[in-house]
Order: sequence, then C-alpha cells, then structure tokens
Amino acid sequence: MFSDNYARSLMAACGELPGLEALKGAKVLITGATGLIGSCLVDALLLLNAARGMAIEIHAAGRSEPGMRARFGASADDPRFHYVPYDATKPLALDFEADYVVHAATSAHPLAYATDPVGILQANVVGTMNLLEALRGWGHGRFLLLSTGEIYGENPTLPEGFSEADTGTIDTMKPRACYPEGKRAAETLCASYAAQYGVNARVARLCHVYGPTFTPSNSRADAQFLRNALNGQDIVMKSAGNQVRSWCYVADAVSALMTLLVRGEAGQAYNVANRHAVASIRQYAQTLADIAGVKLVFELPPELEKAGYTKISRAVLNPTKLEGLGWKPRYGLREGLEESYRACKY
Repeated sequence: MFSDNYARSLMAACGELPGLEALKGAKVLITGATGLIGSCLVDALLLLNAARGMAIEIHAAGRSEPGMRARFGASADDPRFHYVPYDATKPLALDFEADYVVHAATSAHPLAYATDPVGILQANVVGTMNLLEALRGWGHGRFLLLSTGEIYGENPTLPEGFSEADTGTIDTMKPRACYPEGKRAAETLCASYAAQYGVNARVARLCHVYGPTFTPSNSRADAQFLRNALNGQDIVMKSAGNQVRSWCYVADAVSALMTLLVRGEAGQAYNVANRHAVASIRQYAQTLADIAGVKLVFELPPELEKAGYTKISRAVLNPTKLEGLGWKPRYGLREGLEESYRACKY
C-alpha cells in the first residue's frame, strides 16, 4: 500500500524510544485500527515484531474484517495479528484481556460532525466507558485515550500555545461541539476511573496529525489537499486558510503514543504536538503544493461540509509535558509532508 520509505520513517520515529522494551510480549488492543492514527500504530507494532522480535500480540479492533484485511494485506495473516469485531457505540464483548488498550475509534472529520453528531458522541463517551469498565474488571492494563486539542476551545490569547491546564470556550448548543465535548467527557471518564477505581488511564491530546494513512472517507482539509496532490491536481482551499495550527506527522504522533503507553502517568493528559511545526492552513497547503508541483487555488465549500468546520482560529499546543518524558519529533512540517507524499507516490 505504501512505499518502503513509509516503513523507514516509522522505524526512525519509533525504533529507539526509551522504555520500548515494556511492550515486548504484550497484548495490545487498538480500537479504530484502520483509521489514520490507529492503522499507523498497528503498522509500527508489526514492524517492531519483524525487525526487533518484540512478539507483541496485536488485537486490531474495527467494524469490518474485509476492510481490515484490505488495509493490512498479508500482515493480517500474521499469527500475532488478531482481528477484533468492534463498534464503539455497542456493548463490548472481548474474550481476552489486554496489557495495553489504545482507544482511537472515532470519526474525526467535518462531514461526520455535520451528519452524525450523535454517533460521534456515542463513540467517544459510551465507547470510552465500556473500555474502562473492561480494564476495571481485569484489574490490570494501561489505557490510552486519543483525545484532541479541540477540547481547549477558542482562546487566541496564548502565544505559547495551550498547556494541559488551560481551557477556552466551546458553544455546547452547536452540533459541531459533538467532537470536542465528547472528548472532554471521555477525558473526565479517564480521570474518574483512575481516581475512583485505580484504572491506569491517561490521555493524549493530539494536534492536527497528517500522513499517508488518511482514510478514503476523511473529509478534513489536509486529507483533501493530499488527495489532490497525489492525483496531480491543484490543491483546493475552501477558506482563506488563516487559521493557525500545530501539526504533527503521523509517525511522530505514533511515537508519542508509544511513549505515553509505557511512560505516561495515570490520570494525566499530555499534548501531542511538534513545537517546530506551527503554521497556518494556507502555509501547510502551499508547502504541499510546492512539493507536488501543483497550484494552490480557492473555492467556496458546500454548506453541508461547511457546517462541520471548526471556528477555532488558533489551535497551538504546548508539548513541554510530553517532551519531559523523553519524546521529541523527527519530522518538521516540510519533511513530514515530503514523507507523506513519497509514501503514497510510488
């Protein structure tokens, strides 16, 4: 599916992480295992098994076994790869206990926010509670929730970016709030299960993660930009693109998640962002256009798609707390976009 360069970038980002030996021989459950981040995490664990003999039992959870096999190809036949039927909105039924659980199952793109806000809330709130209940029953295991910088809301007065103690405003009466409010509730569940029941749960607040593992259904602007670039088409911007974001290449994001699994503290949240990759959406798009040799053009979005757009003008996250665990990214914005483009263009 991807060029060999993708595997090299994953191993470069994840292969020498401090504390990685803790995953050796572990059972790891990943929900949302065919998504942009979940699938990259699965790829990284498969590579560690092949290259380092880590013997990690990978339980990849998703709604469709054919979709899982289409995404992972021959890797799905690996004896340490296990497909787990999973719907985050339904009761949980597992016939095994995991040492590590990563909850990455959610739709995180504008069209989903506009068309299925209830389903997004269910996946984030009900799905998180079901998994935390499972860990409570097992009496062991580490849990990692993939949350979002959107939980901070709108607060453009913080030039150094949001720290984990900051908050901003979110209009709870807008259906678009389904995503950040669902994640806020899921985070509080993690903190509550850690405090009340001793469940070993922590939270990763992700910035805007991009990479070649974007899914066909992803309607986010950066995914559309990469599709355009790969097809040799002009990159189409549907706004002025002045919103400023923290960006992170998916291999670096996955290395952060692994760091949090083995070194993050229970009951804590950590920003996942590259302090050297802060740029406006327009700068992001222009950089990718330059790499692909295409033009950047502008047009108005359809109303349905526009309804799913965030109103947050500045979403910059301060990663100091995560860096304190020994994590650091390898790829700046241009380097990450070059990796993304080359991974798919072969």
